[in-house]
Amino acid sequence: MEEKLRLFDLARQQMGKYPDLDMFAHKVDDKWNYIKTADFLGQVDALSKGLIELGVRPNEKVGLIAGSSMEWHLIDFAIQQIGAVVVAIYPNITDADYQYIFNDAEIKVCIVSNKSLYDRLMNLTDSIYTLKYIFCIAEHEDTRSWKELHAIGDSCTTDKLIALRARVKPEDLATLIYTSGTTGKPKGVMLSHQNIFSNVLGAAEITPCKAYDRGLTFLPPCHAYERMVLYTYMYLGFTIYIAESFEKIGDNLKEVKPHIMTVVLRILEKVYEKIMKTGHDLTGFKRKIFDWAVSVAEDYDPNSAKRSLAYNIKLKLAKQLVLNKWYEALGGQLLTVASGSASLHSKLTRAFLAAGIPLYEGYGMTEASPLISVNHYIKGIRIGTVGLPVRFVEIKLADDGEILVKGPNVMMGYYKNKAETDKTIINGWLHTGDIGKWEEDKFLKIIDRKKEMFKISGGKYVIPQPIETKLVESKFIEQAMVIGDGMKFASAFIVPNYSHLLDWAKTDAPELASMDKDDFLTDPAIVRKVNQEVRRANQHFGNWEQIKRPIILTNEFTIENGELTPTLKMKRKVILQHHQEAFNNLYQMEMDE
Repeated sequence: MEEKLRLFDLARQQMGKYPDLDMFAHKVDDKWNYIKTADFLGQVDALSKGLIELGVRPNEKVGLIAGSSMEWHLIDFAIQQIGAVVVAIYPNITDADYQYIFNDAEIKVCIVSNKSLYDRLMNLTDSIYTLKYIFCIAEHEDTRSWKELHAIGDSCTTDKLIALRARVKPEDLATLIYTSGTTGKPKGVMLSHQNIFSNVLGAAEITPCKAYDRGLTFLPPCHAYERMVLYTYMYLGFTIYIAESFEKIGDNLKEVKPHIMTVVLRILEKVYEKIMKTGHDLTGFKRKIFDWAVSVAEDYDPNSAKRSLAYNIKLKLAKQLVLNKWYEALGGQLLTVASGSASLHSKLTRAFLAAGIPLYEGYGMTEASPLISVNHYIKGIRIGTVGLPVRFVEIKLADDGEILVKGPNVMMGYYKNKAETDKTIINGWLHTGDIGKWEEDKFLKIIDRKKEMFKISGGKYVIPQPIETKLVESKFIEQAMVIGDGMKFASAFIVPNYSHLLDWAKTDAPELASMDKDDFLTDPAIVRKVNQEVRRANQHFGNWEQIKRPIILTNEFTIENGELTPTLKMKRKVILQHHQEAFNNLYQMEMDE
């Protein structure tokens, strides 16, 4: 790797290359407010001095809990350049996870985005042993403002800051990102400046945009994927527009007209659903034209050699009549829409590509900083795969098909967890837990999960076992299997405990007691009772893990029907196959083969 930078060097490099660049843009009083790189760096330095005077030392861990905002990036670089370590934490995790992460990382200082998070941490201080200081970005009289750091740092000399900055090496730990493991306890992924920067160089090589182009961001920067992408924007000299909210993303797209943006599957699903609803509201000839254009789009092949002349004529007409409007609705200037965190459905991918929306589909994991491979139109796209390895990344398949990864992007290890590190990185190869195969000897295709955990379309991991264990703690639930890999939300196949429910009904709903078993278990009163038990279990998990709209089954999983092993472990693939129709109906999307 010919170029090595510390992540916080990206801003200073940018100022040297593009001194007049607006580094960030964000809404203030409904107007876009711009900040030059030099002003950004001035604020970063002031915050760094405050942290130094507060007593933060090199390699100490500093918590940062906030959504997408310019302040997040100011604080990120302020922590990094004094040699401290950014612990980027999701705002919506459970109290138990907060306690574990803070104590594991021994966080002394934390900066949060709002009063709700501030109060939440204040209520946990008795069980978080090292936490001394909490600062809040949002102004509120009952919180300690992050702006206090400016005043605290007044006595810190610039020479002291420069000396600390100079001591930071590219190989040093830059950030801890806690991700859930199979045990349910979060694991601290240690990523160095070099780990992430190698990924930045790989991403930059396949990004078709140029300096002074516009990037739009609305995903949380604590997510490894969005964070790496934003560093790439800085490296390439883009202006980063921070969207107001997910609800206002449509308005922001029209205002900004971005050249590049990142999404997760759920976002694309919502866009597609909105498009389909608009089309289905049409009547008569307009509706027929819309349906025809969609059918053309869904047959699209990005390989021009595989498209017939007749198809190309139909595609041109479909674009003129319908599909071009989809592209215009996203601002009309997009060169790249990068999607990560969960696999795209083939039908959706074909439709967007046909409309001229340049989708990049990436595959990765936090432990790989996170990018491993990408489908991109510069070097080739194969729908149904996750594309080609990015620069500096080597991929091979183990004998059992597990995807193994090697490169400068592979994590330093799990924080304070050598045992898990040694199980995950063997002879320099990162074991991903995913099963893959090669198509055309170069495009990587994910065909299965070696581990049971999965991602919903918003990009969050769901670990089935602890959820299933909690569900069957209810006497009214006999068996449960969590589902939803790549879908909008997590759900579950629920087998109710017939005998306990019958006992309950004899007292609380005697009119049901004489029903046959199938009618009894599908009666609305019984369904409500089971859903009540599911909601009780949900209280123990983060919002993305919670079970929504469970599917109630009337027959148990058994060894005889092939759904259980002899040791009574669930055969997940078999169970899903047996109930595929119910699964499809729940998510209202036909599964691609």
